[in-house]
Amino acid sequence: MSAAENNLYEAPRSGEHVVDQRDLSRLDEENALREEKTPRTEPTDDDVQLVAWNGPDDPDIPFNWPTSKKWVLTITALLGTLTVLINGTAITVAAADINEEFGISDASFPNSYWPVSSWTVGGALFMMIFLPILEDVGMRLGYLVTYALFILFLIPQAVAQNFWTLVIVRFFAGGCVSVLANIICSIICDIWEGDRGRSVPMSMYITCYLVGSTIGPVIGGAIHQSLGWRWILWIQLIWTGIFYPIFFLLIAETRGPVLLRRRAKRIRAKTGKKAYTREELEGTDLWAVIRVSVKRPMYMLCTEWVVFTFTLWSAFSVGTVYVFTQSVEQVFNELYGFESYSAGYVQGAVVIGQIVGWFPVQLNSRWYFASAARNKEFPGVPIPEARLYMSILGGFVGMTGGMFVYAWTSYPQIHWIAPTIGLGMVGFGINVVVSAIADYVTDAYSKYAASVVAAIAFGENIVAAFLPLAASSMYTTLGFQWASSLLGFISLILAMAPVVLLIWGPEVRRRSPFMSQATYDARIE
Repeated sequence: MSAAENNLYEAPRSGEHVVDQRDLSRLDEENALREEKTPRTEPTDDDVQLVAWNGPDDPDIPFNWPTSKKWVLTITALLGTLTVLINGTAITVAAADINEEFGISDASFPNSYWPVSSWTVGGALFMMIFLPILEDVGMRLGYLVTYALFILFLIPQAVAQNFWTLVIVRFFAGGCVSVLANIICSIICDIWEGDRGRSVPMSMYITCYLVGSTIGPVIGGAIHQSLGWRWILWIQLIWTGIFYPIFFLLIAETRGPVLLRRRAKRIRAKTGKKAYTREELEGTDLWAVIRVSVKRPMYMLCTEWVVFTFTLWSAFSVGTVYVFTQSVEQVFNELYGFESYSAGYVQGAVVIGQIVGWFPVQLNSRWYFASAARNKEFPGVPIPEARLYMSILGGFVGMTGGMFVYAWTSYPQIHWIAPTIGLGMVGFGINVVVSAIADYVTDAYSKYAASVVAAIAFGENIVAAFLPLAASSMYTTLGFQWASSLLGFISLILAMAPVVLLIWGPEVRRRSPFMSQATYDARIE
């Protein structure tokens, strides 16, 4: 690999200004769109014309689209998030029936979880490999094609004649869902400009992402109770098919480079001139981009203390949602005699908590923007650590406190509503924590934020794949109280991360080559 390619994912030296040929971060694109002054058809020589935006006010720039159009696209994208993520956990309520039909036993190992495990592993791998390709092809085409593939992979799930067919097919379905969810995130970042502009849409996206993953057992339980496990998948096939025409009509292309290529194509067709975008003239080494999309996140995960810690915390938070798909049924069945579908309904408490958690996230955004008035390091610029204020409440009271409530109210003589309240507290904490982490790394790492988010998303999928495999044994061996308490103690340790950053945040950012590069960029803007 050439030195130029290596520079795409290696850490910059402190104080050195590095310019990537193709930056994967949304913030870089945002700055480029603001600064672009080149006329649409500025001649580069006698024969070739360079196609670019007509200045920062060009109405074709997605940031400049009407607000009504942005919200229609955003709401459509959020609907897509909920639609596909349900597939991940909906069948967990039917584990006993699937085991019986395919002759699978959970006596010595929770084999019934493998269809969910393969689903999340597929999500981790597909996101890293295929998302860079789709970013080059375009968000609209990538979304519609991937969504169609997801629909096709629902069919073999519904008609599977053996257990391992279900496991293998769900690997590809999970991969499609991960790509779709990340495309939706990209769409929101493409059309909403600046921290203030995208604050509410992004918090709505994170809430929908978590709710979509958590509400699966609730919906699956309702279907399974009346129709059986295969109908959980057939009904998903029906609603995804119904929504496809809506997405076809309302999902628009939002990638700036793709829109410019279309403009150049129209100019060539209309005038016959050699009109090309800068990207077309320079060319793109797609495989180099894919290598960067894999190597830089892994490099930062292994070398950046903040990335490593926040990946653990976010992965644990999301993994907890999947642990509940195993532990809730075990706890509520043994203590209160709940059927599998009824235990699925109980997980609705986590959903309610996640929705409630959206509101303090909005309050924290106000605190973040207000912090600009007291920023002595860069006056007038919000302090990145201000993103973490509410995560202390979410980490200590929500997740940790909720885990201990769930643990020590899990007795048959205590009404089932008590541990259910604990589940709701955990759901509240999960949303607050995951939102705070996403916001902080975006601010602190700036142009490298996309790589950090990719590392965190990879960690979330891997932990969601394998942590619940230990849940059944853990709850059987330690007992309901101490198993949940163990999770509470882990949460307590991880919740110290924002406290450390609130005290020593500026020093941590100065010591990090990636964050110091972001600080340098902020200084020269």
